[in-house]
Amino acid sequence: MNKTDLIQKVKALEGLSQDERAYLINLVNTKKKYGLVWEDKPEDVEEQLLENLPVLKEVKEKVIVNGEDYPNHILIEGDNLHALTALAFSHEGKIDVIYIDPPYNTGNKDFKYNDSFVDKEDSYRHSKWLSFMDKRLRIAKRLLSEKGVVFISIDDNEHAQLKMLCDEVFREENFIDNIIWEKNYAPRNDAKYFSAAHDFILVYKKGDWVRKLDERNDAQNLPYKHDDNNGRGLYRMDNVLVKTFNKSGVFPVVNPNTGKEYLPAQGSCWRYSKDTFQRMIEENRIYWGKDGKGAPQAKRYLNEVKQGTVPQTIWKYQDVGHTQDGKNELKDLDLTNRAFETPKPSKLIKKIINYDTRPNATILDFFAGSGTTLHATMQLNAEDEGNRQCILVTNNENNICEEVTYERNKRVIEGYTNAKGIAVEGLSKNNLRYYQSEFVRRETSLKNKRELTQLATELLCIKEDCYTEKEIKINQAKLFANARVTLLILFDDNIIPDAVELIKGMDGKEIKVYVFSMGSDPYTEDFSAVLGKVTLCALPDAIYKAYQNVLPTKMKTVTLMEDVSEIPTNENGDQLTIL
Repeated sequence: MNKTDLIQKVKALEGLSQDERAYLINLVNTKKKYGLVWEDKPEDVEEQLLENLPVLKEVKEKVIVNGEDYPNHILIEGDNLHALTALAFSHEGKIDVIYIDPPYNTGNKDFKYNDSFVDKEDSYRHSKWLSFMDKRLRIAKRLLSEKGVVFISIDDNEHAQLKMLCDEVFREENFIDNIIWEKNYAPRNDAKYFSAAHDFILVYKKGDWVRKLDERNDAQNLPYKHDDNNGRGLYRMDNVLVKTFNKSGVFPVVNPNTGKEYLPAQGSCWRYSKDTFQRMIEENRIYWGKDGKGAPQAKRYLNEVKQGTVPQTIWKYQDVGHTQDGKNELKDLDLTNRAFETPKPSKLIKKIINYDTRPNATILDFFAGSGTTLHATMQLNAEDEGNRQCILVTNNENNICEEVTYERNKRVIEGYTNAKGIAVEGLSKNNLRYYQSEFVRRETSLKNKRELTQLATELLCIKEDCYTEKEIKINQAKLFANARVTLLILFDDNIIPDAVELIKGMDGKEIKVYVFSMGSDPYTEDFSAVLGKVTLCALPDAIYKAYQNVLPTKMKTVTLMEDVSEIPTNENGDQLTIL
Protein backbone atom coordinates (compact mmCIF):
# COMPACT_ATOMS: atom_id res chain seq x y z
CA MET A 1 0.00 0.00 0.00
CA ASN A 2 1.35 3.46 -0.91
CA LYS A 3 1.67 5.43 2.32
CA THR A 4 1.68 8.84 0.61
CA ASP A 5 -1.59 8.10 -1.26
CA LEU A 6 -3.20 6.89 1.95
CA ILE A 7 -2.18 10.06 3.79
CA GLN A 8 -3.74 12.16 1.02
CA LYS A 9 -7.00 10.21 1.36
CA VAL A 10 -7.00 10.79 5.11
CA LYS A 11 -6.50 14.51 4.51
CA ALA A 12 -9.47 14.55 2.16
CA LEU A 13 -11.85 12.79 4.54
CA GLU A 14 -14.74 14.93 5.73
CA GLY A 15 -16.29 14.97 9.15
CA LEU A 16 -12.99 14.58 11.05
CA SER A 17 -11.64 16.97 13.65
CA GLN A 18 -8.04 18.13 13.39
CA ASP A 19 -7.07 15.87 16.31
CA GLU A 20 -8.76 12.86 14.70
CA ARG A 21 -7.09 13.56 11.39
CA ALA A 22 -3.68 13.93 13.07
CA TYR A 23 -4.20 10.68 14.97
CA LEU A 24 -4.95 8.73 11.79
CA ILE A 25 -1.92 10.17 10.01
CA ASN A 26 0.23 9.24 12.99
CA LEU A 27 -1.02 5.64 12.68
CA VAL A 28 -0.20 5.54 8.96
CA ASN A 29 3.29 6.90 9.55
CA THR A 30 4.17 4.70 12.50
CA LYS A 31 6.88 2.26 11.49
CA LYS A 32 6.48 -1.30 12.71
CA LYS A 33 9.37 -2.55 14.81
CA TYR A 34 10.13 -5.26 17.32
CA GLY A 35 9.75 -4.00 20.85
CA LEU A 36 7.29 -2.34 23.19
CA VAL A 37 4.42 -0.25 21.90
CA TRP A 38 2.23 1.63 24.34
CA GLU A 39 -0.07 4.61 24.42
CA ASP A 40 1.81 7.56 25.89
CA LYS A 41 -0.08 9.09 28.78
CA PRO A 42 0.95 12.68 29.64
CA GLU A 43 1.88 13.41 33.25
CA ASP A 44 0.95 16.56 35.12
CA VAL A 45 4.56 16.88 36.29
CA GLU A 46 5.72 16.64 32.69
CA GLU A 47 3.21 19.27 31.56
CA GLN A 48 4.62 21.53 34.28
CA LEU A 49 8.01 21.39 32.54
CA LEU A 50 6.50 22.76 29.33
CA GLU A 51 6.31 26.17 31.02
CA ASN A 52 8.87 25.92 33.82
CA LEU A 53 12.49 25.04 34.47
CA PRO A 54 13.39 23.19 37.70
CA VAL A 55 16.08 24.40 40.12
CA LEU A 56 17.05 23.19 43.59
CA LYS A 57 16.75 25.24 46.76
CA GLU A 58 18.62 24.15 49.88
CA VAL A 59 16.74 23.83 53.17
CA LYS A 60 19.43 25.32 55.38
CA GLU A 61 17.98 24.20 58.72
CA LYS A 62 18.29 20.53 57.71
CA VAL A 63 21.95 20.60 56.71
CA ILE A 64 24.34 18.27 58.56
CA VAL A 65 28.02 19.12 58.14
CA ASN A 66 30.70 17.21 60.03
CA GLY A 67 33.76 18.04 57.96
CA GLU A 68 34.80 19.55 54.66
CA ASP A 69 36.68 16.40 53.64
CA TYR A 70 33.69 14.10 54.14
CA PRO A 71 31.31 13.14 51.30
CA ASN A 72 28.39 15.51 50.73
CA HIS A 73 25.30 13.35 50.36
CA ILE A 74 22.25 14.99 48.80
CA LEU A 75 18.55 14.46 49.48
CA ILE A 76 16.13 16.09 47.04
CA GLU A 77 12.48 16.47 47.97
CA GLY A 78 10.31 16.66 44.89
CA ASP A 79 9.07 14.75 41.87
CA ASN A 80 11.90 12.71 40.45
CA LEU A 81 11.25 13.86 36.87
CA HIS A 82 11.93 17.45 37.99
CA ALA A 83 14.95 16.43 40.06
CA LEU A 84 16.44 14.34 37.23
CA THR A 85 16.05 17.30 34.89
CA ALA A 86 17.97 19.53 37.32
CA LEU A 87 20.64 16.85 37.74
CA ALA A 88 21.08 16.82 33.96
CA PHE A 89 22.93 20.12 34.47
CA SER A 90 24.95 19.19 37.53
CA HIS A 91 25.61 15.48 36.94
CA GLU A 92 25.38 14.52 33.28
CA GLY A 93 27.88 11.70 32.74
CA LYS A 94 28.94 11.74 36.41
CA ILE A 95 26.82 9.02 38.07
CA ASP A 96 28.63 5.70 38.52
CA VAL A 97 25.92 3.51 40.05
CA ILE A 98 22.14 3.88 39.89
CA TYR A 99 19.92 1.73 42.08
CA ILE A 100 16.16 2.21 41.94
CA ASP A 101 13.19 0.41 43.42
CA PRO A 102 10.29 1.86 41.38
CA PRO A 103 6.60 1.15 42.03
CA TYR A 104 5.82 -2.40 40.91
CA ASN A 105 2.38 -1.48 39.53
CA THR A 106 0.65 -4.30 41.36
CA GLY A 107 -2.73 -2.59 41.22
CA ASN A 108 -2.81 -2.47 45.02
CA LYS A 109 -2.32 1.28 45.50
CA ASP A 110 1.45 1.20 45.01
CA PHE A 111 1.58 3.38 41.88
CA LYS A 112 0.12 6.85 41.39
CA TYR A 113 -0.25 8.56 38.03
CA ASN A 114 -1.38 12.18 38.05
CA ASP A 115 -2.35 11.94 41.74
CA SER A 116 -4.60 8.90 41.24
CA PHE A 117 -3.80 5.32 42.11
CA VAL A 118 -3.63 2.99 39.12
CA ASP A 119 -5.69 -0.12 39.90
CA LYS A 120 -5.92 -3.48 38.17
CA GLU A 121 -9.07 -2.46 36.28
CA ASP A 122 -7.36 0.46 34.54
CA SER A 123 -7.12 -0.50 30.84
CA TYR A 124 -4.11 1.82 30.48
CA ARG A 125 -2.37 0.44 33.55
CA HIS A 126 0.75 -0.79 31.76
CA SER A 127 0.88 2.16 29.36
CA LYS A 128 0.87 4.63 32.24
CA TRP A 129 3.66 2.75 34.00
CA LEU A 130 5.77 2.51 30.85
CA SER A 131 5.26 6.21 30.06
CA PHE A 132 6.30 7.01 33.61
CA MET A 133 9.42 4.83 33.54
CA ASP A 134 10.53 5.63 30.00
CA LYS A 135 10.88 9.37 30.64
CA ARG A 136 12.91 8.82 33.79
CA LEU A 137 15.16 6.07 32.47
CA ARG A 138 16.13 8.11 29.41
CA ILE A 139 17.35 10.95 31.62
CA ALA A 140 19.01 8.48 33.98
CA LYS A 141 21.01 7.10 31.06
CA ARG A 142 22.35 10.59 30.31
CA LEU A 143 23.44 10.91 33.94
CA LEU A 144 25.41 7.65 33.92
CA SER A 145 29.16 7.83 33.39
CA GLU A 146 30.60 5.87 30.47
CA LYS A 147 31.57 3.14 32.94
CA GLY A 148 28.31 3.39 34.87
CA VAL A 149 25.81 0.67 35.78
CA VAL A 150 22.13 0.61 36.76
CA PHE A 151 20.33 -1.90 39.01
CA ILE A 152 16.50 -1.93 38.98
CA SER A 153 14.34 -3.91 41.40
CA ILE A 154 11.05 -5.22 40.02
CA ASP A 155 8.60 -8.12 40.39
CA ASP A 156 6.50 -10.14 37.96
CA ASN A 157 3.90 -7.43 37.38
CA GLU A 158 6.17 -5.36 35.10
CA HIS A 159 9.32 -7.47 34.77
CA ALA A 160 8.76 -8.46 31.14
CA GLN A 161 7.84 -4.92 30.10
CA LEU A 162 10.76 -3.38 32.00
CA LYS A 163 13.25 -5.78 30.41
CA MET A 164 12.11 -4.76 26.91
CA LEU A 165 12.05 -1.07 27.83
CA CYS A 166 15.60 -1.25 29.20
CA ASP A 167 16.74 -3.15 26.10
CA GLU A 168 15.53 -0.14 24.12
CA VAL A 169 16.81 2.62 26.42
CA PHE A 170 20.19 1.15 27.43
CA ARG A 171 20.50 -1.15 24.37
CA GLU A 172 20.12 -4.90 24.45
CA GLU A 173 23.88 -5.53 24.19
CA ASN A 174 24.37 -3.65 27.48
CA PHE A 175 22.18 -6.06 29.43
CA ILE A 176 24.34 -7.71 32.11
CA ASP A 177 22.04 -10.08 33.98
CA ASN A 178 18.79 -10.75 35.76
CA ILE A 179 19.40 -11.29 39.48
CA ILE A 180 16.95 -13.30 41.57
CA TRP A 181 16.71 -12.00 45.14
CA GLU A 182 15.09 -14.30 47.68
CA LYS A 183 13.07 -11.70 49.56
CA ASN A 184 11.11 -13.98 51.92
CA TYR A 185 12.37 -16.57 54.38
CA ALA A 186 9.01 -18.32 54.93
CA PRO A 187 6.27 -19.39 52.48
CA ARG A 188 2.85 -17.75 52.51
CA ASN A 189 0.31 -20.50 53.04
CA ASP A 190 -2.55 -18.23 51.93
CA ALA A 191 -1.10 -17.93 48.38
CA LYS A 192 -3.60 -19.03 45.73
CA TYR A 193 -1.14 -20.97 43.59
CA PHE A 194 2.51 -20.38 44.49
CA SER A 195 4.10 -18.40 47.29
CA ALA A 196 6.20 -15.68 45.64
CA ALA A 197 9.60 -15.78 47.33
CA HIS A 198 11.68 -13.57 45.06
CA ASP A 199 12.05 -10.25 43.28
CA PHE A 200 14.17 -9.48 40.24
CA ILE A 201 17.03 -7.02 39.88
CA LEU A 202 17.77 -6.09 36.26
CA VAL A 203 21.35 -4.94 35.61
CA TYR A 204 22.48 -2.83 32.63
CA LYS A 205 25.75 -1.07 31.90
CA LYS A 206 26.27 2.01 29.79
CA GLY A 207 29.74 1.17 28.47
CA ASP A 208 32.64 -0.79 29.95
CA TRP A 209 31.60 -1.35 33.55
CA VAL A 210 34.17 -3.12 35.76
CA ARG A 211 32.78 -5.20 38.61
CA LYS A 212 34.36 -6.73 41.68
CA LEU A 213 34.42 -10.41 42.45
CA ASP A 214 32.59 -11.85 45.43
CA GLU A 215 34.82 -12.39 48.44
CA ARG A 216 35.92 -15.95 49.11
CA ASN A 217 34.03 -17.54 51.99
CA ASP A 218 35.27 -19.77 54.82
CA ALA A 219 34.14 -22.95 53.05
CA GLN A 220 36.20 -22.07 49.98
CA ASN A 221 39.28 -21.32 52.10
CA LEU A 222 38.94 -24.35 54.39
CA PRO A 223 41.00 -26.78 52.19
CA TYR A 224 43.98 -24.41 52.41
CA LYS A 225 45.17 -25.70 55.78
CA HIS A 226 48.76 -26.84 55.14
CA ASP A 227 51.86 -24.73 55.66
CA ASP A 228 55.39 -25.81 54.71
CA ASN A 229 56.88 -22.68 56.33
CA ASN A 230 58.51 -21.50 53.12
CA GLY A 231 56.98 -18.04 53.35
CA ARG A 232 54.24 -18.66 50.80
CA GLY A 233 51.52 -19.25 53.36
CA LEU A 234 48.74 -21.85 53.42
CA TYR A 235 48.20 -24.31 50.59
CA ARG A 236 46.08 -27.27 49.54
CA MET A 237 46.96 -30.29 47.38
CA ASP A 238 45.92 -30.23 43.73
CA ASN A 239 45.80 -32.99 41.12
CA VAL A 240 48.67 -33.01 38.61
CA LEU A 241 46.86 -35.28 36.11
CA VAL A 242 44.38 -34.51 33.34
CA LYS A 243 42.21 -37.13 31.66
CA THR A 244 42.64 -35.73 28.15
CA PHE A 245 45.58 -37.69 26.69
CA ASN A 246 48.50 -35.77 25.19
CA LYS A 247 51.62 -37.72 24.22
CA SER A 248 53.94 -34.83 25.17
CA GLY A 249 52.48 -34.94 28.67
CA VAL A 250 53.66 -38.48 29.31
CA PHE A 251 57.10 -38.69 30.93
CA PRO A 252 58.58 -40.07 34.17
CA VAL A 253 58.60 -37.86 37.27
CA VAL A 254 61.13 -38.79 39.93
CA ASN A 255 60.50 -38.36 43.66
CA PRO A 256 63.73 -36.65 44.84
CA ASN A 257 63.36 -38.23 48.28
CA THR A 258 63.14 -41.87 47.13
CA GLY A 259 64.32 -41.91 43.50
CA LYS A 260 61.07 -43.64 42.51
CA GLU A 261 59.64 -42.83 39.08
CA TYR A 262 55.96 -42.07 38.47
CA LEU A 263 54.07 -42.15 35.16
CA PRO A 264 50.51 -40.91 34.44
CA ALA A 265 47.74 -43.48 34.66
CA GLN A 266 46.61 -45.14 31.44
CA GLY A 267 44.78 -42.70 29.15
CA SER A 268 45.82 -39.58 31.07
CA CYS A 269 48.83 -37.26 31.12
CA TRP A 270 50.56 -34.74 33.36
CA ARG A 271 48.92 -31.35 33.68
CA TYR A 272 52.30 -29.61 33.31
CA SER A 273 55.11 -29.78 30.77
CA LYS A 274 58.38 -31.53 31.65
CA ASP A 275 60.21 -28.20 32.19
CA THR A 276 57.42 -26.77 34.31
CA PHE A 277 57.24 -29.92 36.42
CA GLN A 278 60.99 -29.79 37.04
CA ARG A 279 60.81 -26.12 38.01
CA MET A 280 57.97 -26.83 40.46
CA ILE A 281 60.02 -29.60 42.06
CA GLU A 282 63.01 -27.27 42.46
CA GLU A 283 60.81 -24.54 43.97
CA ASN A 284 59.24 -26.98 46.48
CA ARG A 285 55.78 -26.66 44.85
CA ILE A 286 55.22 -30.41 44.68
CA TYR A 287 53.80 -32.39 47.62
CA TRP A 288 55.19 -35.94 47.98
CA GLY A 289 52.88 -37.18 50.66
CA LYS A 290 52.92 -36.86 54.42
CA ASP A 291 56.18 -38.82 54.73
CA GLY A 292 57.69 -37.42 51.53
CA LYS A 293 57.65 -40.83 49.82
CA GLY A 294 54.40 -40.64 47.85
CA ALA A 295 53.21 -39.76 44.33
CA PRO A 296 53.37 -36.09 43.25
CA GLN A 297 50.63 -33.55 43.92
CA ALA A 298 50.78 -29.81 43.29
CA LYS A 299 50.74 -27.25 46.09
CA ARG A 300 48.06 -24.62 45.43
CA TYR A 301 48.78 -21.56 47.62
CA LEU A 302 45.86 -19.50 48.87
CA ASN A 303 47.55 -16.15 48.26
CA GLU A 304 48.16 -17.10 44.61
CA VAL A 305 44.59 -18.03 43.65
CA LYS A 306 42.06 -15.50 42.40
CA GLN A 307 41.00 -13.57 45.49
CA GLY A 308 37.31 -13.82 44.83
CA THR A 309 34.62 -15.68 42.92
CA VAL A 310 32.47 -14.72 39.97
CA PRO A 311 29.10 -13.42 41.27
CA GLN A 312 26.07 -15.63 40.82
CA THR A 313 22.59 -14.46 39.87
CA ILE A 314 20.69 -16.09 42.74
CA TRP A 315 21.01 -14.15 45.99
CA LYS A 316 19.85 -15.98 49.12
CA TYR A 317 18.31 -14.06 51.97
CA GLN A 318 20.91 -15.53 54.35
CA ASP A 319 23.56 -13.57 52.44
CA VAL A 320 21.82 -10.28 51.60
CA GLY A 321 18.82 -10.08 53.92
CA HIS A 322 15.09 -10.20 53.30
CA THR A 323 12.14 -7.82 53.47
CA GLN A 324 11.63 -8.34 57.19
CA ASP A 325 15.24 -7.27 57.76
CA GLY A 326 14.41 -3.99 56.03
CA LYS A 327 11.42 -3.51 58.32
CA ASN A 328 13.52 -4.34 61.36
CA GLU A 329 16.08 -1.69 60.40
CA LEU A 330 13.37 0.97 60.42
CA LYS A 331 12.04 -0.42 63.71
CA ASP A 332 15.54 -0.25 65.17
CA LEU A 333 15.65 3.43 64.18
CA ASP A 334 12.28 4.00 65.91
CA LEU A 335 10.56 4.71 62.59
CA THR A 336 8.05 1.87 62.80
CA ASN A 337 4.95 4.05 62.67
CA ARG A 338 6.01 5.34 59.30
CA ALA A 339 7.54 2.14 57.96
CA PHE A 340 7.13 1.06 54.37
CA GLU A 341 5.52 -2.24 53.46
CA THR A 342 8.55 -3.65 51.65
CA PRO A 343 11.72 -1.70 52.48
CA LYS A 344 14.90 -3.18 51.08
CA PRO A 345 17.52 -4.33 53.62
CA SER A 346 20.68 -2.24 53.63
CA LYS A 347 22.70 -5.45 53.26
CA LEU A 348 21.17 -5.99 49.81
CA ILE A 349 21.91 -2.44 48.60
CA LYS A 350 25.41 -2.54 50.09
CA LYS A 351 26.15 -5.68 48.05
CA ILE A 352 24.93 -3.93 44.89
CA ILE A 353 27.02 -0.80 45.46
CA ASN A 354 30.08 -2.81 46.42
CA TYR A 355 30.21 -4.55 43.04
CA ASP A 356 31.47 -1.26 41.62
CA THR A 357 35.25 -1.03 41.92
CA ARG A 358 35.42 2.72 42.60
CA PRO A 359 35.69 3.69 46.30
CA ASN A 360 34.75 7.28 45.38
CA ALA A 361 31.75 6.38 43.21
CA THR A 362 28.69 8.62 42.95
CA ILE A 363 25.47 6.71 43.68
CA LEU A 364 21.96 7.80 42.61
CA ASP A 365 18.58 6.50 43.81
CA PHE A 366 15.63 8.49 42.44
CA PHE A 367 12.99 6.27 44.06
CA ALA A 368 14.59 6.70 47.47
CA GLY A 369 11.69 5.54 49.66
CA SER A 370 12.90 5.09 53.22
CA GLY A 371 16.48 6.04 52.29
CA THR A 372 18.12 2.61 52.45
CA THR A 373 20.55 3.42 49.62
CA LEU A 374 22.20 6.26 51.53
CA HIS A 375 22.28 4.18 54.72
CA ALA A 376 24.04 1.38 52.80
CA THR A 377 26.47 3.81 51.15
CA MET A 378 27.56 5.22 54.51
CA GLN A 379 27.93 1.72 55.99
CA LEU A 380 30.14 0.68 53.09
CA ASN A 381 32.27 3.82 53.35
CA ALA A 382 32.80 3.09 57.05
CA GLU A 383 33.85 -0.49 56.31
CA ASP A 384 36.38 0.14 53.54
CA GLU A 385 37.24 3.84 54.13
CA GLY A 386 35.63 4.78 50.83
CA ASN A 387 34.49 8.24 49.84
CA ARG A 388 31.30 7.40 47.96
CA GLN A 389 28.67 10.11 47.55
CA CYS A 390 24.96 9.32 47.43
CA ILE A 391 22.11 11.34 45.88
CA LEU A 392 18.54 10.49 46.91
CA VAL A 393 15.32 11.74 45.34
CA THR A 394 11.81 11.22 46.72
CA ASN A 395 8.57 13.10 46.96
CA ASN A 396 7.16 14.18 50.30
CA GLU A 397 3.82 12.45 50.10
CA ASN A 398 2.61 11.86 53.66
CA ASN A 399 5.81 13.63 54.81
CA ILE A 400 7.96 10.59 53.95
CA CYS A 401 10.92 12.67 52.78
CA GLU A 402 11.10 14.74 55.97
CA GLU A 403 9.96 12.17 58.51
CA VAL A 404 11.44 8.94 57.13
CA THR A 405 14.10 9.43 54.43
CA TYR A 406 15.78 12.43 56.05
CA GLU A 407 15.18 11.43 59.66
CA ARG A 408 16.54 7.92 59.12
CA ASN A 409 19.84 9.09 57.69
CA LYS A 410 20.13 11.96 60.15
CA ARG A 411 20.00 9.40 62.96
CA VAL A 412 22.48 7.13 61.19
CA ILE A 413 24.94 10.03 60.90
CA GLU A 414 24.45 11.51 64.35
CA GLY A 415 23.90 8.29 66.30
CA TYR A 416 20.73 7.05 67.99
CA THR A 417 19.33 4.77 70.66
CA ASN A 418 17.84 1.64 69.12
CA ALA A 419 14.63 -0.16 70.00
CA LYS A 420 16.45 -2.18 72.69
CA GLY A 421 17.68 0.99 74.38
CA ILE A 422 21.26 0.50 73.20
CA ALA A 423 23.22 3.54 72.00
CA VAL A 424 24.39 3.18 68.38
CA GLU A 425 27.37 5.27 67.37
CA GLY A 426 26.80 7.55 64.40
CA LEU A 427 28.57 7.32 61.05
CA SER A 428 29.82 10.84 61.59
CA LYS A 429 32.22 11.05 58.65
CA ASN A 430 29.39 12.16 56.40
CA ASN A 431 27.57 15.36 55.45
CA LEU A 432 23.93 15.57 54.38
CA ARG A 433 22.23 18.39 52.47
CA TYR A 434 18.50 18.71 51.88
CA TYR A 435 16.99 20.36 48.78
CA GLN A 436 13.54 21.09 47.42
CA SER A 437 12.47 21.63 43.82
CA GLU A 438 11.62 25.16 42.71
CA PHE A 439 10.80 26.59 39.30
CA VAL A 440 11.61 29.46 36.96
CA ARG A 441 9.49 30.33 33.95
CA ARG A 442 10.83 28.60 30.85
CA GLU A 443 10.38 31.55 28.48
CA THR A 444 13.82 33.07 27.78
CA SER A 445 13.04 36.66 28.70
CA LEU A 446 15.66 38.89 30.33
CA LYS A 447 13.73 38.75 33.61
CA ASN A 448 13.61 34.93 33.57
CA LYS A 449 17.28 34.66 32.62
CA ARG A 450 18.32 36.81 35.55
CA GLU A 451 16.04 34.92 37.93
CA LEU A 452 17.38 31.55 36.73
CA THR A 453 20.95 32.74 37.27
CA GLN A 454 20.14 33.95 40.78
CA LEU A 455 18.42 30.68 41.71
CA ALA A 456 21.16 28.51 40.19
CA THR A 457 23.56 29.05 43.12
CA GLU A 458 22.66 25.83 44.96
CA LEU A 459 22.72 23.89 41.69
CA LEU A 460 26.22 25.19 40.97
CA CYS A 461 27.40 24.22 44.47
CA ILE A 462 26.08 20.71 43.84
CA LYS A 463 27.73 20.59 40.42
CA GLU A 464 31.15 21.60 41.77
CA ASP A 465 30.72 19.85 45.16
CA CYS A 466 31.74 23.11 46.81
CA TYR A 467 29.58 24.55 49.61
CA THR A 468 31.68 26.70 51.95
CA GLU A 469 30.82 30.33 51.28
CA LYS A 470 33.54 32.94 51.74
CA GLU A 471 33.18 36.67 52.36
CA ILE A 472 33.60 38.79 49.27
CA LYS A 473 33.58 42.58 48.89
CA ILE A 474 31.83 42.57 45.53
CA ASN A 475 28.10 43.13 45.23
CA GLN A 476 26.13 40.77 43.01
CA ALA A 477 28.67 37.96 43.42
CA LYS A 478 29.19 34.89 45.58
CA LEU A 479 32.36 32.98 46.37
CA PHE A 480 32.64 29.37 47.55
CA ALA A 481 35.86 27.46 48.13
CA ASN A 482 37.28 24.21 49.45
CA ALA A 483 40.65 22.47 49.25
CA ARG A 484 40.04 21.43 45.65
CA VAL A 485 38.20 24.24 43.86
CA THR A 486 37.13 27.87 44.08
CA LEU A 487 33.66 28.73 42.74
CA LEU A 488 32.91 32.34 41.80
CA ILE A 489 29.42 33.29 40.63
CA LEU A 490 28.83 36.70 39.03
CA PHE A 491 25.20 37.73 38.76
CA ASP A 492 25.97 40.90 36.79
CA ASP A 493 28.45 41.41 33.94
CA ASN A 494 29.22 44.95 35.16
CA ILE A 495 31.29 43.57 38.04
CA ILE A 496 33.72 41.63 35.82
CA PRO A 497 36.61 44.15 36.33
CA ASP A 498 36.30 43.76 40.11
CA ALA A 499 36.19 39.99 39.73
CA VAL A 500 39.35 39.99 37.60
CA GLU A 501 41.24 41.90 40.29
CA LEU A 502 39.99 39.45 42.91
CA ILE A 503 41.10 36.45 40.82
CA LYS A 504 44.59 37.91 40.36
CA GLY A 505 45.18 37.53 44.09
CA MET A 506 43.88 33.94 44.33
CA ASP A 507 46.10 30.86 44.70
CA GLY A 508 46.76 28.32 41.99
CA LYS A 509 43.99 25.79 42.64
CA GLU A 510 41.17 25.33 40.15
CA ILE A 511 38.96 28.41 39.80
CA LYS A 512 35.50 28.07 38.19
CA VAL A 513 33.81 31.33 37.17
CA TYR A 514 30.12 31.37 36.25
CA VAL A 515 29.06 34.74 34.85
CA PHE A 516 25.68 36.08 33.81
CA SER A 517 25.54 36.59 30.06
CA MET A 518 22.71 37.21 27.62
CA GLY A 519 24.24 34.66 25.27
CA SER A 520 26.82 31.88 25.25
CA ASP A 521 29.91 34.12 25.56
CA PRO A 522 31.28 34.17 29.15
CA TYR A 523 33.11 37.44 28.37
CA THR A 524 36.35 35.66 27.51
CA GLU A 525 38.08 38.87 26.36
CA ASP A 526 37.18 40.66 29.59
CA PHE A 527 38.94 37.89 31.55
CA SER A 528 42.03 37.90 29.30
CA ALA A 529 44.34 38.94 32.18
CA VAL A 530 43.47 35.77 34.17
CA LEU A 531 42.51 33.24 31.49
CA GLY A 532 45.35 30.95 32.55
CA LYS A 533 43.86 30.63 36.04
CA VAL A 534 40.13 30.20 35.39
CA THR A 535 37.50 28.09 33.67
CA LEU A 536 34.68 30.30 32.39
CA CYS A 537 31.03 29.42 31.88
CA ALA A 538 28.10 31.60 30.74
CA LEU A 539 24.86 31.54 32.73
CA PRO A 540 22.09 30.75 32.20
CA ASP A 541 23.08 29.51 28.73
CA ALA A 542 24.85 26.45 30.17
CA ILE A 543 21.68 25.46 32.04
CA TYR A 544 19.47 25.93 28.97
CA LYS A 545 21.80 23.72 26.93
CA ALA A 546 21.87 20.99 29.57
CA TYR A 547 18.08 21.00 29.86
CA GLN A 548 17.25 21.12 26.16
CA ASN A 549 17.82 17.38 25.63
CA VAL A 550 15.68 16.25 28.56
CA LEU A 551 12.82 18.74 28.70
CA PRO A 552 9.52 17.83 27.03
CA THR A 553 8.95 19.73 23.80
CA LYS A 554 5.81 21.53 22.79
CA MET A 555 3.99 20.05 19.82
CA LYS A 556 5.17 21.55 16.55
CA THR A 557 2.62 22.52 13.90
CA VAL A 558 2.88 21.14 10.37
CA THR A 559 0.30 22.14 7.77
CA LEU A 560 -1.71 19.42 6.05
CA MET A 561 -0.68 20.85 2.67
CA GLU A 562 2.82 19.42 3.18
CA ASP A 563 3.73 16.00 1.78
CA VAL A 564 4.72 14.25 5.01
CA SER A 565 6.45 10.89 4.65
CA GLU A 566 7.30 10.42 8.28
CA ILE A 567 6.18 11.99 11.52
CA PRO A 568 9.02 14.09 13.01
CA THR A 569 10.28 13.18 16.47
CA ASN A 570 12.34 14.86 19.17
CA GLU A 571 15.57 13.36 20.57
CA ASN A 572 13.66 11.16 23.01
CA GLY A 573 11.70 9.62 20.16
CA ASP A 574 8.41 11.41 21.01
CA GLN A 575 6.24 11.97 17.97
CA LEU A 576 5.25 15.53 17.17
CA THR A 577 1.64 16.27 16.32
CA ILE A 578 0.66 17.05 12.73
CA LEU A 579 -2.26 19.46 12.47
